[in-house]
Amino acid sequence: MSEDEAAAQPAPGADTLVEELDADFGFFCRGARLLETGVSPFQRYEVWDTPTFGKLFRLDGSLMSAERDEFVYHENLVHVPALCHPAPRRALVVGGGDGGSARELLRHPDIERVVVVELDEKVVELVRRHLGAIHQGALDDPRTTLHIGDGGEYVRRAVAAGEVFDLIVLDLTEPGEGQDEGPAAALYREPFLSDCRALLRGEGALTLHLGSPWRQGEQVRALVHRLRKVFAIVRPYFMFIPLYGSLWGLACASDRIDPAVCTASAIDAELLHRGIAGLRYYNGDIHAGQFAQPNFLRDLLE
Repeated sequence: MSEDEAAAQPAPGADTLVEELDADFGFFCRGARLLETGVSPFQRYEVWDTPTFGKLFRLDGSLMSAERDEFVYHENLVHVPALCHPAPRRALVVGGGDGGSARELLRHPDIERVVVVELDEKVVELVRRHLGAIHQGALDDPRTTLHIGDGGEYVRRAVAAGEVFDLIVLDLTEPGEGQDEGPAAALYREPFLSDCRALLRGEGALTLHLGSPWRQGEQVRALVHRLRKVFAIVRPYFMFIPLYGSLWGLACASDRIDPAVCTASAIDAELLHRGIAGLRYYNGDIHAGQFAQPNFLRDLLE
């Protein structure tokens, strides 16, 4: 673009949503409309309607979830472990107040109970008002129990009470700079991960967000190494998420199941057997391919 062309571009205005991914990089959504904003006891929130992503929400200035691309990470966060488990019946979602993870868990016919533990009641209120396209009624399903409170406290009490789960999905906000800040920071540390491991039975597995290896390489490396101290099998996997503007990492951790050895044909057969249809991203080929890592990721995660 020439200097004249650059000068002719309109400056960001009230209808432009700017997402700063780090100090030197970000993107914008023009034609955006702010629907609601405020401050809860835990964080600042915003709900926008955009031409590119549809309705979305931000917490503390970071994009969380959007109508048009949330399926990319929700489907992968849930189905990678769930399809490798023989029959998941009880699932715990920590975070996930948008209901997307619960929605995907409820697709599995053997699921009897999904517990969603969301710290901030305001997130659930916003989702109920603006983002029905994401939760699709999952938060009101009779199999779903919604608990408003601290995820760490809930898990500690559940361990003490002898509760067990087949799947644990950590659908959290990012830990913050240096992994020492933000409402979810403690939920990325070893004591909490060890408590989660104590809740898992048999072929139980945990999944969580790692972040962007492009922008948060040290965070991704540290989380994978931390998981490896707690679980016998840790499998990072990666995909591009448009709303996050980057290649993005998730991980599955377990003592018994290894999703990297589940073949594409086995995953497709299990989807058919369980009657799970209508997925927009995840399938057998995607499952198998996401565990293939380019050399820079292999080096990062060694």
